[in-house]
Amino acid sequence: MRRNFEILGFTMSCFAVVTQLILMLHNREASLGETLLRFVGYFTILTNTLVALYFAVRVFGLKRRMWVLFHRRATPMALTAFILVVCLVYQVALRKIWNPTGLQMIVDELLHTIVPIFMYVYWLMFQARNLVTWQDLRAWLMYPVLYLLWILFRGYYSGFYPYPFLNMDQLGTGTLVLNISMVLALMLLVMAALYFLGRLLRPKQ
Repeated sequence: MRRNFEILGFTMSCFAVVTQLILMLHNREASLGETLLRFVGYFTILTNTLVALYFAVRVFGLKRRMWVLFHRRATPMALTAFILVVCLVYQVALRKIWNPTGLQMIVDELLHTIVPIFMYVYWLMFQARNLVTWQDLRAWLMYPVLYLLWILFRGYYSGFYPYPFLNMDQLGTGTLVLNISMVLALMLLVMAALYFLGRLLRPKQ
């Protein structure tokens, strides 16, 4: 059953990311290079790609040396935390600002709702009882920090911000710092919740 879950997880996340890329290229209003940079500038895309790569490693038995990040014991919990944040932020702050239809709606729901919930269920069923220390998780916090630094740096020079709550030009420094603090706090809260849930589910020694 676990392998079937992993195959399904890989199929859904890979389909969602690749199809979103095709849709962006088809509807692009900027140059090809700029469109690709914008595509990889979405935390949603990057995190769903990491989920797809994690499941690919499991499904295809990719070797530990090249894919060491996806063999680390904290990776499933960290990816689950980040993809759940993708889901929560979208439902609360982003869903109301646009109304996709057709294939875009399907892809949108996969990226922001279905894959996050699926990853959580997968983690809960097959990974939650594995021993993970807080020290194992701390290194993963560099992922959102580096992402935010890159997005703000690129936005400053290009004028493009992937999310309205990160638009420094429109929000100003104070509101931007508040928004970033809230998102990072949410990430820590979700990660801590999964960490303690894992401890509760782990068999007593």
